[in-house]
Amino acid sequence: MNRQRDLFLPPIALDRASSTPLHLQVVRQIARAIRDGAPSGSRLPSTRVLARLLGVSRNTVLSAYDELVASGLIRGRRGAGMMVAAGSQGLAQFDPRQVLREAQYPARTLPVFDPDGAELYLSFR
Repeated sequence: MNRQRDLFLPPIALDRASSTPLHLQVVRQIARAIRDGAPSGSRLPSTRVLARLLGVSRNTVLSAYDELVASGLIRGRRGAGMMVAAGSQGLAQFDPRQVLREAQYPARTLPVFDPDGAELYLSFR
């Protein structure tokens, strides 16, 4: 398998003047690119390489990757790095039962994100 061919590196443009933290800008742009059709199993650059390419600290990229893993868009494998998770495109992943479990229902609110990265809240009454 050609390792260069399966590398997934979406275009990322950081706005350093924005009030949005850099790691969230990275999260939103990678998430949008994945939802727009990144092939499952495609490798993402290492945290060191991506940090160097973007001119940010490695901790910024680590935080972004952690959020993407938590949202189920990417997964990590020891020795293989981070990859696009299977079934990560579109809203097919939205499972209300999982949302309720994660909210530890009957909690009152739970932050979730729409595909464009805007924060939403589910309220239970």
